[in-house]
Amino acid sequence: MSLQGTVRRAAHTAMTRDRVLAAAITLADRSGIEALTIRALAAELGVKPMTIYHYVEGKEAVLDGMVDVLFSEFALPETGLDWREAVRRRCVSARDVLVRHPWSVPLLETRRSPGAATLRHHEAMLGYFFDAGLSLSLTAHAYAIIDSFVYGFALQESTVPVEGAAGDEDTTRQIAAQFTPASYPHLVRFATDHVLQPGYRFGDSFEYGLDLLLDGIAAARDAEGATSVRSGAARPRS
Repeated sequence: MSLQGTVRRAAHTAMTRDRVLAAAITLADRSGIEALTIRALAAELGVKPMTIYHYVEGKEAVLDGMVDVLFSEFALPETGLDWREAVRRRCVSARDVLVRHPWSVPLLETRRSPGAATLRHHEAMLGYFFDAGLSLSLTAHAYAIIDSFVYGFALQESTVPVEGAAGDEDTTRQIAAQFTPASYPHLVRFATDHVLQPGYRFGDSFEYGLDLLLDGIAAARDAEGATSVRSGAARPRS
C-alpha cells in the first residue's frame, strides 16, 4: 500500500461521530451555521463527502448531534442542592456555552430528534422545579420564561457591538456621533455616564436579571401554595 493510501486509511479509521460533530461545531463557530454543509464539513475533516455519511445520516442528523453536544456542556448540578442554586448554576453555565456558540440559540428548541444529553438535561431541570414544590402549570411558566431569558440574553450578548467602548476611541466617537443632547438627552446621558465608562459590560446584567426571575418564581410558588391552603380551608368538610 502506498504512503498516501496508508494516511487515508489511518484518517478514516480515526474518524468517529464525535469527531464529525466537533468539526461541525468548529466550522459553525468560525463561519456561521449557514456555512455548514456536508461538503464543507468533509473539507474541514480532510475527507470525501461520502465518508461523512458513514457516521451521520445527513445534515439534519449533524444539527441534531451538535445541539445534543451543547446540551451536554450545560452544567447540571448534583441533586440535593437548593433548587434556586441548582437552576442558577445551570443558567449561568448555559449562557456561557451559548455565547461561545451564538449560532446555536435558534436551533436549541427546533430539533425533532433530541439526543440523550438533551433529554437528561430537560429531565433534570423539571426535577429541580418539581422538588421545589412548583405545580405543573407554574413549572411550565418558569421553564419557558427562564429559557427565553437565557437564550435571548446569550443571543443579544453575542452580537452586542460594544462591551467596553471607553477603551475604543473610534467606537466611542461613532456611537456618540449618532446622538445630540438636544434631541436625545436620555440616550446621551445613558451612553456617556454609563455605557462608555471604563469597566462597563453588557453581560453584567445577566445574573442580576436571573435573580429577579428566580425571586419572582419563588414568590409565585409561595402565592400558589397560600391560595391552595385557603381554598382547602374554605371547602366544607364531607
